[in-house]
Amino acid sequence: MDCRSLYNLWCEKVTDPELQADLKAMGESGDEAAIEDAFYRTLEFGTAGLRGVLGAGTNRMNIHTVGQATQGIANFINGKAGDGEPGTVAICYDSRINSQLFAHAAASVLAANGIKSYVYPRLQPTPALSFATRYLGCAIGINVTASHNPSKYNGYKVYGPDGCQIASEIADAITQAIEGVDMFDDVRTMPFEEAQERGLASFIGEEVLDAFLDAVYEQHIEQEESDLRVVYTPLNGTGLECVTRILKRIGVTDVHVVEEQAKPDGNFPTCPYPNPEIREALECGIALCEKVHPDLLLATDPDADRVGIAVKDGEEYQLLSGNEVGVLLLDFICRMRKENGTLPENPVAVTTIVSTSLVDPVAAKYGVDMRRVLTGFKYIGGVIAELEQRNEKERFIFGFEESYGYLAGTHARDKDAVVASMLICQMARYYRTLGKNLYQAMQDIYREFGFHHNRTVSYAFEGSAGAEKMAAIMAGFREQPLSEVAGLKVEQFRDYKQGVNGLPSANVLEFCLEQGNKVIVRPSGTEPKVKVYLFTVGDSAQQAEALADSLSQAMAAYMN
Repeated sequence: MDCRSLYNLWCEKVTDPELQADLKAMGESGDEAAIEDAFYRTLEFGTAGLRGVLGAGTNRMNIHTVGQATQGIANFINGKAGDGEPGTVAICYDSRINSQLFAHAAASVLAANGIKSYVYPRLQPTPALSFATRYLGCAIGINVTASHNPSKYNGYKVYGPDGCQIASEIADAITQAIEGVDMFDDVRTMPFEEAQERGLASFIGEEVLDAFLDAVYEQHIEQEESDLRVVYTPLNGTGLECVTRILKRIGVTDVHVVEEQAKPDGNFPTCPYPNPEIREALECGIALCEKVHPDLLLATDPDADRVGIAVKDGEEYQLLSGNEVGVLLLDFICRMRKENGTLPENPVAVTTIVSTSLVDPVAAKYGVDMRRVLTGFKYIGGVIAELEQRNEKERFIFGFEESYGYLAGTHARDKDAVVASMLICQMARYYRTLGKNLYQAMQDIYREFGFHHNRTVSYAFEGSAGAEKMAAIMAGFREQPLSEVAGLKVEQFRDYKQGVNGLPSANVLEFCLEQGNKVIVRPSGTEPKVKVYLFTVGDSAQQAEALADSLSQAMAAYMN
């Protein structure tokens, strides 16, 4: 069915007033491109679930695309159950527009299919969902969130019984089930209140969240108390309750919350792009820092799986990158656990192929087995699962992604900004006793192991034409691999679609350059973007940054 026919069908079938208004506006505008973008495909389901712009259309996040996905999941669960009892589902949601609506709608569809769900009674972080899925013995976890995307987005992450986002084979099976569902005629549902009355939906008890925070606290580092002043912003998301509770538990009570970003608000009025990676999202926090003069600024993204930090050095607040915080945490955890005798034999840490090479000498210093996996925290969770199967789970000490995601402990199998916030504060407190802030501590590591600079540059390609352009860019690099970038010879070309170092196939290209430099190119799994990762090494920070500038300019030419 073509886009215009689908549009007409939606005009006939949709009863929701907001979606009706959206459809009417499309029609009255006469903008066929807008109709095409809303209907040229069904919102793609993958290992990250669904993620898309809110609104009417098959390529949008709305009650119908959520209903179709959930019916597909219900069919998948019931198909696996055979004659036995179907598995249960844990459900969580963040502060985004319609998140609670979509969460309760998912529970309602599951209930109509005879599947019981456990729903958090209020918004909670992503790691709390990962934990609850395992703690409650659920077959599936669903988290309604678009993480750090702009406010016009929402999403729908799906987790397996191990608490990891689903692997590709399960995603493929669910996708097949979804494709067999007509989103208007095949979706079974019942009112959420009826589902509760019939025992097919119930709220998750406070004991589960308490158990999650207990598990987080188990990862704390014992050390002498010292005063620490923190400014914290949850960026109008889910982090406030859990982060402040865990900080209080480790004795960090001088916490100043950014008032205008404290309450959940899916419009994100003070930071339209609620991503702690970017300075704009931290400006309100920095303004409060100038008044209260803390040791540290913490910022968690809307679903509290990522955390960014800033510290004042001289007159300026310095934002530390995800790679830098990951290296600092690895060094701190190893250092402190070695000192207190809790570092296991043959410890394992995990990061991704697009994370900094600086972790390798740091890991080697402490005798840590540093493993690299594909982008996606489920692969880090997969390493934990492998260790668990061999009764060696205690060997895992830390995992991180360059995109501000960190995990210590095995209580969750996804990024956890709650445990990361706790450890970052303990790390800041430790370095304060040495007369240093975290920025200065990072400079010490650079001086010890060399100045490694990492930069991620994203190129946006919206709509159907954008998707074709992204595919053409990747195909072009494969057909004619680069021989040099910015005057640096390509010493090795790796196509991860062909499998590299035993990793699963992935749409990732790696150009290893001379002198230890590197460029990696991959399409984003959650946004219509091609991401270019730049890795440079220099005798000084300035030299490494200048080389990254040159690489960035050279790669930009291929993105037009």
